[in-house]
Amino acid sequence: MVAGVLALQAPAASLTQSLAQDAGPFASGKPLTMIIGFGPGGGYDLWGRVVARHITKHLPGKPNAIPQNMPGAGSFTAASNIYAIAPKDGSTMGIIARDAALGPLTGQVGARFDPLQITWIGTPTTETNVCIANQNAKVKTFDDLLKTELIVGDTGPGTGTRAYPRALNAILGTKFKLVAGFPASSDVFLAMERGEVDGICESLDSVDGKRPDWISQKKVNLIFQGGTEPSPEIKDTPFILDMAKTAEQKQAIEFLYAGQGIGRPFVAPPNMPPERVKMLRDAFNATMKDEEFIADVKKQRLDLEPHTGEQLEALIRKIYATPKPIVERVGELIK
Repeated sequence: MVAGVLALQAPAASLTQSLAQDAGPFASGKPLTMIIGFGPGGGYDLWGRVVARHITKHLPGKPNAIPQNMPGAGSFTAASNIYAIAPKDGSTMGIIARDAALGPLTGQVGARFDPLQITWIGTPTTETNVCIANQNAKVKTFDDLLKTELIVGDTGPGTGTRAYPRALNAILGTKFKLVAGFPASSDVFLAMERGEVDGICESLDSVDGKRPDWISQKKVNLIFQGGTEPSPEIKDTPFILDMAKTAEQKQAIEFLYAGQGIGRPFVAPPNMPPERVKMLRDAFNATMKDEEFIADVKKQRLDLEPHTGEQLEALIRKIYATPKPIVERVGELIK
């Protein structure tokens, strides 16, 4: 009798062990930690939470997801945590600023991670950056910006809200005046509504997602757009690369906006076992095709144009092959 019970227990134990292995890092009920490099309310928070709501359906064991806001230094704090502290078992991933990927290359303070080593999981979208101003601001066109000061909100180092205005002041002679101390773009939007700042340089996705009537109802002026190419959505808005007068200016602006192709990047720790990298990338890719996820994205008024982790990894290597003089110049401008 005992022998029979033991014989039955052995396959059961084997099956339990097999199921635990199939669940990977989530076998013991461990959740997926989703680190978000900014405070609540902004575009990165929105993307971090919408992906967290759906990606676990495509992970072994279907774990719970715990979004964890970790603002600081334009998401350098989160990137450094994911890089050096987070477990490498596939139970932690996060979203960081697209421009943070350039931080170590340009020598930004607080960028204590290596983008060539961190694991790139994917991005749900590529980006177009827009510089906008309140209707009552004196600056209404790019030509105005060359002559008149525009006060814009700054959400910290490693973000486009700081890097683009600061660099363009030096490269093209624009007259942005930056006001720092905002945790997220949503805080700058509130400051614009209160008349505390005139505008912001922020992703088109974020502006449309958080203030859907601003552009559609012309409540703000679109001063210019920037990215790897002009957005057809706002085709009549000046493209910043067209404002360059010299080859040197063009090269600097191309590198400055290279991060737009990185979109809203999701990353995981470096040196993970290959099967755990595949697990997260496969889950991310499946999420991008998930009908419930797509419906949620549309509900949030976000644009979906996903790229894989492999594509991001290749783009990062291309960016890091930029000639050193251009890197050094832009790096000095955005510090």
